[in-house]
Amino acid sequence: MTGLAGRLRTALAAVPGVAVRDLGRDRCGIVSFTVEARKPVELRDALRARRINVSVTSRSSTRLDMEARGLDSMVRASVHYYNTDEEVQRFVGAVNELSGRA
Repeated sequence: MTGLAGRLRTALAAVPGVAVRDLGRDRCGIVSFTVEARKPVELRDALRARRINVSVTSRSSTRLDMEARGLDSMVRASVHYYNTDEEVQRFVGAVNELSGRA
């Protein structure tokens, strides 16, 4: 998928310490990632304090996939047709600051 989700994946992948975890050829508007210096729940809470909503998916939701990749949880951001490039930039900026490497 191109558009906002594609731009979000590209921008997040450029942030030191951030790993975009999406797999597969066909991708949707949900962008899954981890930040090396933060637990997903901690990052979710810190983003919420900035009025940015994300969710966290845990191993119990996708057991076979996460076990195979050695993951316990991931942050999930969803972009939709009503989101803007400015919101994506604000989101990436917040993740960059919260990653501890900004």
